[in-house]
Amino acid sequence: MIASELSNPSEAADPRTVVIEARGLTRYFGNKCAVDSISFQVPRGSVFAFIGRNGAGKTTTIRMILGLLEPTRGSARILGQDSSALQPATRARIGYMAEGHPVYGWMRVGQYAGFQRGFYPHWNQEIFGSVIDFFGIDPRTKAGHLSHGQRAGLHLAMTLAIEPEVLMLDDPATGLDPAARRSLLEAMIYFTRNRERTIFFSTHLLDDVERVADHVAVLDYSVLRVCCSADTFRERVRRLVARFPSEPPRKLPVIPGLLRVTRSENELCLVVANLNGRTERDLEEIGALTVDEQPISLEDALIAHVGRQGDKSFFLDTAGGTQ
Repeated sequence: MIASELSNPSEAADPRTVVIEARGLTRYFGNKCAVDSISFQVPRGSVFAFIGRNGAGKTTTIRMILGLLEPTRGSARILGQDSSALQPATRARIGYMAEGHPVYGWMRVGQYAGFQRGFYPHWNQEIFGSVIDFFGIDPRTKAGHLSHGQRAGLHLAMTLAIEPEVLMLDDPATGLDPAARRSLLEAMIYFTRNRERTIFFSTHLLDDVERVADHVAVLDYSVLRVCCSADTFRERVRRLVARFPSEPPRKLPVIPGLLRVTRSENELCLVVANLNGRTERDLEEIGALTVDEQPISLEDALIAHVGRQGDKSFFLDTAGGTQ
């Protein structure tokens, strides 16, 4: 997987340019492998989308990066420090939104500011108030009475008010209605106006990725399949439509990088990674009258990559070809 290989495995990445680094990160729960030897780097100032179905291992990975869960093997670093020994001063530079946005139901929204302020050396009450207002939350409301979207807004307010260098979001939009999701994404975009700040967010809601991410990683049932810029991903994943004089043949030739195939009356639609020109020739040899390339959105490309159809034994190769 060329895009996520470490440049020098014997040395840690420069924290001035790489904010998060995983090296062979692995976690077992009993005999079940939740995360299988993954390695990647997150550039400073990026919006890094960590994508996978529910149960793929996203939360486990985030908890290991944050030092909340010990890896079975491998290691992680964040802000230049080993995740297993994060100092309080380093943790104060990291904002973390946990999956599900848990709250103390008895505490009023306004009280959360005082509660959170006590754990961090930096606190910006103006940011806290602005985010609360942005989500339409009355500070006098008990947290247990908030909607899902308002709870997400409260968590985001507490996270942004500490003015973190790194924002770690674990499936932040799950359970939110479209308006609340849009508000959350707009707040994320606002946060990264300062390009020294970095967002790492896990998600299985792929339209969110299209709007905000500039780097993507795909975790497919514990295995990291892709790690590259969003532009590289768009370039390397293509859609082909092959038209036949009648029903397409049921048996296809071996197509390297095949992610997904769908059929209609006289057409095959294929989504392929690392297209090299041979696929078009192979389709013509089995009777295709025409083979055309069509535009594909980042969301559709990601869906094809994490779907159940096609050959899943390869990695996306950002230098061309497959491994």
